[in-house]
Amino acid sequence: MSTEGGAEQQRGPRVGNNGRVTDIPRRAVSRTAKLAALPLGFAGRTVLGMGKRVTGLASDVISAEIQQRTAEQLFSVLGQLKGGAMKFGQALSVFEAALPEEIAAPYRQALTKLQEAAPPLPAASVHKVLTEQLGPDWRDRFVEFNDTPAAAASIGQVHRAVWREPGYGPSGAPNTRDVAVKIQYPGAGDALLADLKQLSRLGGMFRAIQPGLDVKPLLVELRERITEELDYELEAESQRAFATAYADDPEIYIPAVVSAAPRVLITEWVEGTPLADIIRSGSEEQRDEAGRLMAILHLSAPQRAGLLHADPHPGNFRLLPDGRLGVIDFGAVARMPEGTPEPIGRIAALALRGNADEVVAGLRAEGFIGSTEEIDAQAVLDFLRPMLEPIAAEEFRFTRAWLRAEAARLASPRSPAYQLSRQLNLPPSYLLIHRVTLGSIGVLCQLEAKAPYRGILERWLPGFAPVG
Repeated sequence: MSTEGGAEQQRGPRVGNNGRVTDIPRRAVSRTAKLAALPLGFAGRTVLGMGKRVTGLASDVISAEIQQRTAEQLFSVLGQLKGGAMKFGQALSVFEAALPEEIAAPYRQALTKLQEAAPPLPAASVHKVLTEQLGPDWRDRFVEFNDTPAAAASIGQVHRAVWREPGYGPSGAPNTRDVAVKIQYPGAGDALLADLKQLSRLGGMFRAIQPGLDVKPLLVELRERITEELDYELEAESQRAFATAYADDPEIYIPAVVSAAPRVLITEWVEGTPLADIIRSGSEEQRDEAGRLMAILHLSAPQRAGLLHADPHPGNFRLLPDGRLGVIDFGAVARMPEGTPEPIGRIAALALRGNADEVVAGLRAEGFIGSTEEIDAQAVLDFLRPMLEPIAAEEFRFTRAWLRAEAARLASPRSPAYQLSRQLNLPPSYLLIHRVTLGSIGVLCQLEAKAPYRGILERWLPGFAPVG
């Protein structure tokens, strides 16, 4: 991180006029200035370094050195600001695998940093939040509390601690358990709103990085979910529902909630290998197994818990020593009491069988095609079939190359797929499912994971009958 971020930590927390600690830069002018400088800096480096205009074909006009400097500036600023900027950077990071390989490397390192780390709060700020949320005797609830955060992310940071349980053991020592204490950054709500509003104006910059990338729908969705993500008691409720649904599951582990307040959440500590580490240096066997378990979680949760885990970036997952997938963050979930909509599975199965007219009829009934729109059924099938390649065979290996090819097919204005996509709609009720599925596929491509994905769909996706 930059020296500015380090100096800010050494100076200690800011204190607002109301006496509350405000460690995230909250003034709209200062935060907007930082964010607004991003596209200006990007354009300036491009002009000075290349003498060419940014045309939207980033890999054609921007050198690797300029790409790296742009990535460093972009994600350093997002990380320093935390708030919505950091949340957006984490959400965007799962799509890194779709970048062209010649420009992906400088972004990969910067994006990965966002998945597991951010500048931490000073200890004094941490203690103040704990006092406000748990009361002045908060220390009595812990046998130990580590002031150095174990992880820091967009809205809060996590500290490792030892929780004091009721009663005493045979030796007279208190009963305890290792816990993770998630503490929300003071001012996170104001920062989230300010950042996301400003970032929505910077879509052109991201299209220059990756042609065809439209970040505005993602930003709209993030704004809509802010209130839920800021409420740690609501997150605790979601985590308890997941924990109940996956109790004693041999493949998925959900840590128990120990205690919750609006801005502090205490859960069981999870010891395991972060998914980001497996992506960087895991064995093929680890990557394949992590991918299989991610797919099971994504597809089974709506049926088992009535919820969809809506934040699939790698920082939220651990591969445990016993082989289970540990899930450690439930701030973003979608409530799906009826489970995954049945038409998704039914239409996918029809497409794999080549039933073009029935596919179009199903898409029209769900609002993906206008009721009066004339459309070539075979062209729709040709549009969909490459996307369904991962479930066309019994096993499939997701790769960055596959995702890049799909991104290019769908984003190039000269592609028939691009032209046909302009005739299709994304109904609002499917927006979140679509975004989370794309994010999960991005992680599977980062893992380059091979698994029997079709069998997982047959087990958990309503309407997806076995394909012959």
